[in-house]
Amino acid sequence: MASRRVPKVTSKEGESQCKEKHAVLLSPVGRLEISGCETGLHEIKLPKMSVLPNGAEASAGCEVCEGAEEMTEPLKQCTAWLRAYFCEPARTEQLPVPPFHHPLLQRGVSLEQIPVPDRCTPIAEMPTDVCWCSSNGDSFTRQVLWTLLRDVKFGEAISYQKLADLAGNSRAARAVGGAMRSNPIPIIIPCHRVIRSSGQTGNYGGGNLMKEWLLSHEKLQKEKLAY
Repeated sequence: MASRRVPKVTSKEGESQCKEKHAVLLSPVGRLEISGCETGLHEIKLPKMSVLPNGAEASAGCEVCEGAEEMTEPLKQCTAWLRAYFCEPARTEQLPVPPFHHPLLQRGVSLEQIPVPDRCTPIAEMPTDVCWCSSNGDSFTRQVLWTLLRDVKFGEAISYQKLADLAGNSRAARAVGGAMRSNPIPIIIPCHRVIRSSGQTGNYGGGNLMKEWLLSHEKLQKEKLAY
């Protein structure tokens, strides 16, 4: 697919704008559009699900149907991670998280200081004693998204209130909802695992059907892995 210039994502302050590449994956939940540059992943765009997949569709793989010839290394890592998520969930804990290159996810910590995920750290090896917030931009949204990625595992669910507690502000449950809506990397940063305290699933960028499907997929796969 043709590349385009991204106005707000740069590899380093003061350097030229990065060159975005695109790919499309056919997944059990529809076409996933991923974009990124040589530095990292920019975005995952979800389709809107109008019907739940049937048995055959739900067991289908996750394959690149567009853009395979121009994929950067972060896009290849993203593809491998998503394929594992849908087809071999146990592998996601061992696979590296693709490096992220989106302004909302940039932090004020040095990559040389700690082994953060955008140096391809598997989720299982992410540090648990690091504050991910930054003095620039929406630091609480950033804190919430990194906390979600690090602490809420496959097959688990967490309430907006509990995630606010984990992110350091127990009175910010509504702000957590805003952070979920802002998430540029859904599925990998698992905003579908954040539900209401009542147990209702709540809203989701890909629609409620997709959120329900993802939660059911994880529950079923986790039960299979337990045997």
